[in-house]
Amino acid sequence: MSKIKCDHCHLEYDEDIMIKDENLHFCCKGCQGVYHLLKSDGLDSFYDKLGNKTISPPINSDKDVEKFDTKSFEDNFITQTEDGYKKIDLIIEGIHCAACVWLNEKVLFNTDGIIEANINFSTNKAKIVWDSDKINLSEIILKIRSIGYNAYAYDATIADEKATVAKRDFFIRMMVAVFATMNIMMLSVAKYTGFFTGIDDEIKHYIHIAEFIFSTPVLFYSGWIFFKGAYYGLKNRILNMDFLVSVGALSSYIFSLYILFGGKGESYFDSVAMIITFVLVGKYLEVIGKKSAVDTLDKIKSSIPLEAVVIKNKIKNILPINSVQVGDIVELKAGEKASFDGELISTTASFDESSLSGESLPVDKKKGEKIFSGTINNESVIRYKVDKAYKDSTLNSIVTLLEDSLSSKPKIEHRANEISKGFSITILCLSLITFIVWYYFGINFGFNYDGVSHFEKAFIVAVSVIVIACPCALALATPIANLIGISELAKRRLLFKEAKFIESLAVADTLVLDKTGTLTKGKLKVKKAKILDNNIHKLNLLYSLISNSNHPISKSVKKYLDENYELSEKELFDIKSINSKGLIAKYKNVDGKVFKLLGGNIKLLRDNKINYKFDSLNSVYLFAIDSQVIATFELEDEIKEGAKEFIEKMKSFGIDTIMLTGDNNKTAQKVAKEVGITKFISDVNPIEKAQYIDKLKNQNKTVVMAGDGINDSVALSKSDIAIAMGNSADIALSVSDIVLLDNSLKSLEESFFISKRTYKFIKQNLFISLIYNAITIPLAMAGFVIPLVAALSMSLSSLIVVGNSMRIKLKK
Repeated sequence: MSKIKCDHCHLEYDEDIMIKDENLHFCCKGCQGVYHLLKSDGLDSFYDKLGNKTISPPINSDKDVEKFDTKSFEDNFITQTEDGYKKIDLIIEGIHCAACVWLNEKVLFNTDGIIEANINFSTNKAKIVWDSDKINLSEIILKIRSIGYNAYAYDATIADEKATVAKRDFFIRMMVAVFATMNIMMLSVAKYTGFFTGIDDEIKHYIHIAEFIFSTPVLFYSGWIFFKGAYYGLKNRILNMDFLVSVGALSSYIFSLYILFGGKGESYFDSVAMIITFVLVGKYLEVIGKKSAVDTLDKIKSSIPLEAVVIKNKIKNILPINSVQVGDIVELKAGEKASFDGELISTTASFDESSLSGESLPVDKKKGEKIFSGTINNESVIRYKVDKAYKDSTLNSIVTLLEDSLSSKPKIEHRANEISKGFSITILCLSLITFIVWYYFGINFGFNYDGVSHFEKAFIVAVSVIVIACPCALALATPIANLIGISELAKRRLLFKEAKFIESLAVADTLVLDKTGTLTKGKLKVKKAKILDNNIHKLNLLYSLISNSNHPISKSVKKYLDENYELSEKELFDIKSINSKGLIAKYKNVDGKVFKLLGGNIKLLRDNKINYKFDSLNSVYLFAIDSQVIATFELEDEIKEGAKEFIEKMKSFGIDTIMLTGDNNKTAQKVAKEVGITKFISDVNPIEKAQYIDKLKNQNKTVVMAGDGINDSVALSKSDIAIAMGNSADIALSVSDIVLLDNSLKSLEESFFISKRTYKFIKQNLFISLIYNAITIPLAMAGFVIPLVAALSMSLSSLIVVGNSMRIKLKK
């Protein structure tokens, strides 16, 4: 059987297995697709440059790709967004620098039908959102494979296994490079000693051969990842850091081969090995730095139970957590962690909720009360009914928030990426200019280059310029600081839905606070109750009305009635909630007579033409049947611990703090005076709150709002950064950008502090990387830096950025 070459990779195969395409032959569909992709993009001159050399064929693009469009795959890995688009988390194999992330995002963003593509540099995890009417997931996978990477659905177990394999492969490549470089360094001692003391040409030739033997596996095995990254970057018209490393090392290697086979001058096999080794070691230390930053997320994820005991038809079944459905009955033993949110069926229970709230004391639960996923059952075996599937549970929502925040990018990172885009081509131009100037003008300063040709001097200096430039430090400056900042925030139970809110919070100048549940504990107590009519039937109607409200005041009044009376609920109809005022309902007695019930503040009564005088510094709840007031309640809310100190800290940050509340002016004034707030707005409804936020934004203020109730949700959605306290209503959580799980003002203060500190270090990192390049590139162009020192300097610049970012952790 005759052999024939593939027109793309130039490898030989049996003719009968080749794919024929007009007068062309390809070994696989991958080669065929890449050939036509290069041709359509006007890059077919690549094959002229390739000559007779061979390359590895691309990934087999069609292999197993149909599974990504199956129903079972969609059920397990794909979710739907609120806008009706599909979303998946993928792991992208082959990413080893920020430029790889940029390349993949650029290609995906330019693909019709893809709405969002965010890739986490530290975990290789990509969040992809797409319009299924325009593109299938299999087509997205093929697109990723076409540029030299591979993708598979994120699964924690599989991802960890693959990450371990990839890390092991990286470590082996690095150790091969370190071993070879150490031997080359010993040979270099002899060579450079001989350079000054005299050495036979024959011995020198043998040293060159030995250096060649050691440097070759370093370049082509250890350094293969750089060549691969450079190739796929060029394929997509991008000059990345891999290209600079590859050009510097390969140029030195080719020149050294010329010396080895009879040319005059010194070989630079030692520089080849050291360029690859220093950069590899630097990148490995980056990986270690990043790993310590994501340990918080790993700990949370590793604590999630993988199975649950489900009771069906009085039979216990052990099911994977993804198979448990809403309405299932789950059994939980003492010491076990709840995987789902649900409702307690057992009579009593005790839970450790410190993972969510930070409160170390156990929380006692009664039948019918809420169980949260991630909390631990303290005592006996209990059972509860699942009311949220695992994917919608509190614990999984926390993990998703953390992962999404690590994938997102703040504005300052986008600006840094814009700068780094043209960095590599600028460096290549400077290197070329340097070579021309040194070669044609015979410059001879910097290090002592006596005894070598003009070409060799020019070549050495030009290579040093390429190697010393570090776009990686610039690309790392923002993501590594964000990664550490997000992990530090997560340790303190501060969940940022996107990393960009670190920057927004750091530059904010106005903080708007709700009163109840934010500045105060939100646990109102009835301080004074006045029952004007002790008719038990009328009190039953009061009890029925407040049972239809989730407002903190209604809950507190209900608790007071439970403790002091034995009341029962009656059936009401036409129940209406009036924002910031209360509830109105109707009741029909056995005689068919209809009564109008009103429960709320004084405004509600006046709107319904009930003239009743009631003056109090506290929050009030009034109950009336038709036009007669039956009961009045005065309630008091305690100020949160540290509220005054928090307001003082905000002033020291230069943040203007405003209290916005629906309570009456006297109550608001009392709280404002206690905590030290000088500006407050009272008696405002949810719409007026939102209008006030708009007014502040129209004054070019960057507005942060913190609140916890349904009545805060509109205002929260209007603010630049919305912060929900941990006990917030679901709707407030959904429109918020930051969630404070432990519900404390100390956490709110820490969110500002860590954000400002992280943003400060991002700017420091950008300054360090820009100053590094501004100083070292001219030095290299002037001939003061040899290639191996350039390689060490390049790696150190990235490590300095990583090390500087780690300082975010140091200050408490």
